[in-house]
Amino acid sequence: MEIAMGAIGPLLPKFGDLLVGEFTLERRLRKGIESLVTELTLMHAALRKVAKVPPERLDEGVKIWAGKVKELSYQMEDIIDSFMVRVEDHRDPTNPKNRVKKVLKKTINLFKKGKDLHRIYDDLEEAVGQAKQLAELRQRYEQDIRYTGSDVSNDNASVSIDPRVMALYTDVKELVGIEETRDMLINILLEGDDWSKNPLKTISIVGFGGLGKTTLAKVTYDNIKVQFDCHAFVSVSQNPDIKEVLKDILYELDKNKFADIHNAKRDERQLIDMVGDFLTNKRYIIVMDDIWDEKVWQLIKCAFPKKSPGSRLITTTRKVSVSKACCSCSYDIYRMKPLSQNVSRKLFHKRVFSHERGCPRELVQVSEDILQKCGGIPLAIVTIASLLASNRHIKANDQWYELLNSIGRGLTEDRSVEEMNKILLFSYYDLPSYLKPCLLYLSIFPEDHKIMRDKLVWKWISEGFVYSEKQETSLYELGDSYFNELVNRSMIQPIGIDDEEKVEACSVHDMVLDLICSLSIGQNFVTVLDGTERKMANSQSKVHILSIQDFKVNVATTRMARVRSLTVCPNIVVSQVLDIPNFPVLRVLDLEGCPISDIGYVGSLLHLRYLGLKDTNLEKIPVDICKLRFLQTMDLRNTRIKELPSSVVRLRHLMCLFVDNHMELPPGIGNLTSLEVLDRLKKPRGNLNLHIVKELGHLTKLRVVRFEMMDLSESMNEAFVESLNNLHNLESLYLNALGGLVDLTREVWVPPRQLRRLICQLQVFPFLKLPAWINPSSLPLLSYLDIWVHGVQPQDIQLLGMLPALRYLGLGDDDNFSGQNVVQMYVVTADGFPCATQLCFTNIAAVPSIFPEGAAPRLEQLEFAFPATWVSRGGFDLGMGHLPSLEIVSVNLFCIEASEQEMENAEAALIAAEEDHPNRPFVCARCVLRVLAFRFGCLKNLTNETEVLILSTD
Repeated sequence: MEIAMGAIGPLLPKFGDLLVGEFTLERRLRKGIESLVTELTLMHAALRKVAKVPPERLDEGVKIWAGKVKELSYQMEDIIDSFMVRVEDHRDPTNPKNRVKKVLKKTINLFKKGKDLHRIYDDLEEAVGQAKQLAELRQRYEQDIRYTGSDVSNDNASVSIDPRVMALYTDVKELVGIEETRDMLINILLEGDDWSKNPLKTISIVGFGGLGKTTLAKVTYDNIKVQFDCHAFVSVSQNPDIKEVLKDILYELDKNKFADIHNAKRDERQLIDMVGDFLTNKRYIIVMDDIWDEKVWQLIKCAFPKKSPGSRLITTTRKVSVSKACCSCSYDIYRMKPLSQNVSRKLFHKRVFSHERGCPRELVQVSEDILQKCGGIPLAIVTIASLLASNRHIKANDQWYELLNSIGRGLTEDRSVEEMNKILLFSYYDLPSYLKPCLLYLSIFPEDHKIMRDKLVWKWISEGFVYSEKQETSLYELGDSYFNELVNRSMIQPIGIDDEEKVEACSVHDMVLDLICSLSIGQNFVTVLDGTERKMANSQSKVHILSIQDFKVNVATTRMARVRSLTVCPNIVVSQVLDIPNFPVLRVLDLEGCPISDIGYVGSLLHLRYLGLKDTNLEKIPVDICKLRFLQTMDLRNTRIKELPSSVVRLRHLMCLFVDNHMELPPGIGNLTSLEVLDRLKKPRGNLNLHIVKELGHLTKLRVVRFEMMDLSESMNEAFVESLNNLHNLESLYLNALGGLVDLTREVWVPPRQLRRLICQLQVFPFLKLPAWINPSSLPLLSYLDIWVHGVQPQDIQLLGMLPALRYLGLGDDDNFSGQNVVQMYVVTADGFPCATQLCFTNIAAVPSIFPEGAAPRLEQLEFAFPATWVSRGGFDLGMGHLPSLEIVSVNLFCIEASEQEMENAEAALIAAEEDHPNRPFVCARCVLRVLAFRFGCLKNLTNETEVLILSTD
């Protein structure tokens, strides 16, 4: 249902623009469109009701009606886009604004006599007729929709048993690999000998469905509950009745006293008071399992007295935001991790094979492959194991391989898999309507695929999943929030965290991929051609979003005529698979990694919004690229293209342009006023230099820009600074100056407050001093800073330590290292570098002792330099034990003038500092003349040419 809703959502504003714009529509057609908008609004409202109902409870006719609504919405959007394309084709972007309306009216009048407009009118009238038919169906099914909606709130309706309940009754002897985690949680809960002095403490277990949160909480609870005066284990669930939850708490606390509590009439306030009164002056442990909503927790926690020394609360949730609401400190949040391969193997073998026999040799490899696909998810492992050993009978070898090939692709229909899918479906049904198409869209990617965040968000935007009726809304920021929400809901698995604490990429667990593929195919949302011919809807359905993952594809051409999105996996020869020019309404074309060298047809794809050509053999962009007036994203990285045609500057809707530093852009880039991302712009040589730099200032929507310059003159520098002053939305600036002078230290440039990332690689002519605009009040959000300064001063480091959001600092001093640029001890304040995780000081003696206790509490990696001769002077402290999160230390050890004894003293000091730290961080020191290595307690001389000195006992 959400797919149909998503199709209508962006369509309504387009009809609004058509009706209020400067378009000369026939009176009869205008009235038809107005009635169409009314009906679409009613359909959208009806679909919102239906979306709240699980699909298995819906009448088949309602599903058919919703499918037809989706098809009609796609059809109407294509018609409107075709109309707008024709209009855009006759507009001259170089005309002054006061002439646009005149030209547009003239164009429309010309079209009224043309065949194109006549055909579009006919198509619109046909759509209006279809909408009238669907309106009759809506009225017919409206009673069913109302009935179904009431059925949702009927607690006595057919309700299946929640599979998670079984986790509460799992025999502890059957659990595998949980002891270590259980003991760790117990230690956190019971830390401190004198519990009477410790206040109420809450820990939260968060993770993806099926990781075993409930099981872990239950086994921990059972192990220590006897140490408390009273205890309770209560499930909250997705749509809780708060009064019933509070009654459950009372009943669990004292089954005798509150034996009839469920029959008592009490309001929420009374029940909260009853729980609080009972727990007063008692030491209690309570587990609140499966919390979905922060507001629900905020209400429930009112029942728990805070002045109950030694009491403990345990919560479990799938949402990171809920876990944060439960705990006052991030250290009290335990993120569930998948099982290791060894523990997974034990769990799998224990379920499938008897302990006496073990795994037969012929099944060892296939079982390892199956475990690899289960990804350490206990629920997945147990479910798959149940498929292979039902009724104590192990399936034949060929059935193991058949199952292996089907996992993660929705081919297995065993009841145990259905039980696992029920758990996953709980999370899916809880998603807001705008997130469901975004999640289902991930079925276009092959299993185990690393999905880059930026690419995914831009594709979502181009597909129309991310839209807003408010012009000032940033679609990328909105789409980025969608991505984060899916991560927080544990529906996708994050891969890598960058220095802005943003997830770099994600992956989809095979079991989730299994589910979303099934849902996508069932709703004819995505068609996947992977060689199995089982990833598409029935043969009569039209294909809209197509993913090709295999060379051998066979789809009727008639079904492909309305393809709106095409993603082809790398290394597939596109010309042998599809005739792309025959996709007239294509909006997304992603050919990343495909061996293509020509896209001469691209000018005919007038509806295109996304063009992905990264890692291809393309050498030239066609001149008629300018026909793609709606193009929003173009990725040309790692291609053979040397220059872009001048017609590119007519792509006025282009929001994101990825190019390589060897590509040259034509003059006129200032016309690309919708650009938000320009990565990366190279200033060409010759007479166009000044023009390119000046035009940069016209791109006022830029958020991200990478700019490389060479031979920058003083006039060029002034023009560049002036352009930067116009970029008020700038969040990330990468500047690489290969020659000339770049002066950003003057007050003429005031960076925007939202600047988060600044990289200035100016080694040839670095900053003569730290710019005055680098300070906490001017850059409160700056999280990544990489600059070179001539002669770093102690107060510079102190100032940088006050940047509240800084996570990465790369600070280099181009001055030759000497005793003159020694950073004074303790120049960093006790609250300095509060968020920093990596500090890299090049040619700067920022030794660990400059950080007083309390500073840099999250610092994981530290790089600094010092001469080996300093250690022998006495009073030189390399201690790093006061940096609690330290993991890696890199040292540039200057030993040119050091004696043998001074070298040994430096080595000993570093080894002692490493051994004194509780984390035993990995220490790597680079020496100029010779290298000594210390690892696993062994110190030995290596060759004179080697420059690496490793000090670590880890």
